[in-house]
Amino acid sequence: MTNDPQIIEKNLCSIFSPDWLRQTAHETGLVKRERKIDPMIMFWVLTLGFGVQLQHTLASLKRSYEKAATKKISDGSWYERFTPELVAFLRACVMHGIEQLTQEQNKHLSEKLSQFEDVLIQDSSIVRLHSSLSEKWPAARIRTVAAGVKVGLLVSAIANEPKNVALYAESTNELKTLRMGPWIKNRILLIDLGFYKHQLFARIQDNGGYFVSRLKNNADPLIVNVNSTHRGRSIDVKGKCISEVLPHLKRQVLDADVEISFKRRDYNGKQKNDSEMFRMIAIMNKETEKYHTYITNIPSDVLDAEDIAKLYGARWDIELVFKELKSRYAMDVVNTTNKNIVEAYIWIAMLTLLVSRRIYTIVRSNNEKEMKLRYTQLRWSTIFSENANNQLRLILKYCGIEMSLEMIMEVYSSQALDPHVNRQRFREEWWA
Repeated sequence: MTNDPQIIEKNLCSIFSPDWLRQTAHETGLVKRERKIDPMIMFWVLTLGFGVQLQHTLASLKRSYEKAATKKISDGSWYERFTPELVAFLRACVMHGIEQLTQEQNKHLSEKLSQFEDVLIQDSSIVRLHSSLSEKWPAARIRTVAAGVKVGLLVSAIANEPKNVALYAESTNELKTLRMGPWIKNRILLIDLGFYKHQLFARIQDNGGYFVSRLKNNADPLIVNVNSTHRGRSIDVKGKCISEVLPHLKRQVLDADVEISFKRRDYNGKQKNDSEMFRMIAIMNKETEKYHTYITNIPSDVLDAEDIAKLYGARWDIELVFKELKSRYAMDVVNTTNKNIVEAYIWIAMLTLLVSRRIYTIVRSNNEKEMKLRYTQLRWSTIFSENANNQLRLILKYCGIEMSLEMIMEVYSSQALDPHVNRQRFREEWWA
């Protein structure tokens, strides 16, 4: 247990320092000259205010900013900040936070995975929008009116943080949200069926990476070799396609090398036929009495068949991340037709997630070993949200901004003034 009472504030402000935030605000055009809006205060109010749903509207966010900054600002001055420049600022903060946090190893891979640098999970989630935004963010073809943003997320198991985030129209094909390159070398990518494509698997292998995916129902690879003999009645499977084997398979586990034919990407208008050797695993599910089939390029002497199935189950982690973003950090609370506010809200949710995960890591590392297993991610997100207002006050105090009773009274007095001074009041002729 640390003796430093400001360890959280120091850590967060080392990642998002006041100087860095103000400089980035100037670089992105959010602030052209120092005025009433301080980007450092605005950053923390948005991240620890709207991101945990303490303030649900721009008006309540404005009041929160006024209390934090101890300044009265006009409605126009606040609303005019929700611009493309604010979106660029928030996105830059997210990317900076990811860059800083993914450099640190918050978790360790098991001994079986020690030869790999990381396990990565890619997926996306849809944020439904007002139909008036369908031109910018068209929905999938099955929807004719609604609009939607597809939030693509790549999560790192080592960092326990997002490694990359990008926004797309809902209609964007999943494969276009995942660009393969040298970054995959010595890393394992757990792939959802929405990203299933043999060309992608080949590119991962070409770049020195590894993958695990469920086998698509219409895929029919040719079995060329059986890696090991497993319990159950065996049949001869070599030289047969998987569609011929599965209906008659009696063994609990089939672990085999398979050949898959596919077409390479277009080059100069031409496609080249190719084939690759991968590893296919079929494991009987005792409850459903059906086989779960997987495809991978991880050698059998590194992970056995059961290990592959368990590893693929780790994809559930990214489902929990999206649940955290939506149920705790307001990622889908976008009841607006303003495209800039939509994007700003989504980036704010990502910032809240990054800050939450960082504090989570600090809390876990400063508690006894027996307590670490009890700090589950979703329970933590609830506790973090409930205490975010206290954390906001502590961070601002650490940055030299502390409220006095006189300042609080001044802010309360100004905020209580009704802007609609000329509106006729019900019953005002009877009492006031």
